[in-house]
Amino acid sequence: MRTQSPQGSRAALLRQAMVSVAPRLKLVETFIAKELQAGPEPIQQTGSYVFSAGGKRLRPTLLLLASRLVGYQGEKDVRYAALIEMLHTATLVHDDIIDHASLRRGRASANSRWGNQLTVLVGDWLYTRSMELALEVDDLEIMRLLSRATMQMIEGEVLGLSLKGRTDITVEQYLEIARRKTAELFAAACAIPALFSPAFAAFQSILADYGRNLGLCFQIVDDLLDLTGDQDQLGKPVFSDLREGKLTLPLILALPKLAPEQRRAVAEVAREGSFTALRPQELQEWLVQAGALAEARDVALSFGEKAATLASQLPPGFERDALAAAPWFVLERDH
Repeated sequence: MRTQSPQGSRAALLRQAMVSVAPRLKLVETFIAKELQAGPEPIQQTGSYVFSAGGKRLRPTLLLLASRLVGYQGEKDVRYAALIEMLHTATLVHDDIIDHASLRRGRASANSRWGNQLTVLVGDWLYTRSMELALEVDDLEIMRLLSRATMQMIEGEVLGLSLKGRTDITVEQYLEIARRKTAELFAAACAIPALFSPAFAAFQSILADYGRNLGLCFQIVDDLLDLTGDQDQLGKPVFSDLREGKLTLPLILALPKLAPEQRRAVAEVAREGSFTALRPQELQEWLVQAGALAEARDVALSFGEKAATLASQLPPGFERDALAAAPWFVLERDH
């Protein structure tokens, strides 16, 4: 009989935790749907389409678990879990426009269906309505936290665009962009419950650091999947990042180990946005031979282990164990 690996059993623990917060997540979905229905008809139609594509809902799940961990009893967790998911979705909508993406989660992206003009406004609406939701309950500290996270996300996107098409990106530059674009929203999602009451304030720093490290792990795994995953599972073509002129960690680590003509071939794909003289399978072989995929996964693992260590310092219980298991859920995912 097959037995689960320690990593597999830990990942299963987070899946169990997701089941435990499923009733609260259902309330989050209802909250978002209600917000969309209060908007103009184009917002209702486009927004409902975007959210109906599903997704892992990892960020709101983390927020709900952190709320239970600190001992919160109330309804703010649902509001802010919904708000976090709305902010995250706004970034996806805008990213698809910037990247000229035609697919998102296995179906036509919103911009390919409704055009860039309407879709960018839907993203703007989601950002703005999210901030209004925080203002409505007068949570100034949480508003500050969310404003900072949103600014970091936008600045990360700007930094990424400034390096588009370049092959001289450093690991440090990559990690800074990943921190801003992805990890800071994870940090906010995990830290927000600590601001629900002064009694929870002692948990804010450790929850934020936990979320930040988990977010970096998540982004590196995401970038690995873009190079090695299956299009049907990913819901978008493989090597999308490179086609869009973005060098991610595995390629950054591999380039110094490649021959000059190989580096030129990678640079051509980044510059032209298409594989012509180079096949994707050939590039995958180069990455394996250079050890770059394994090296990048080790970096992801290091951030995951930091997150797990931080989680182990939180109050004992099922929620702490689930948060400590989250990095292995992230590392095991295939889409």
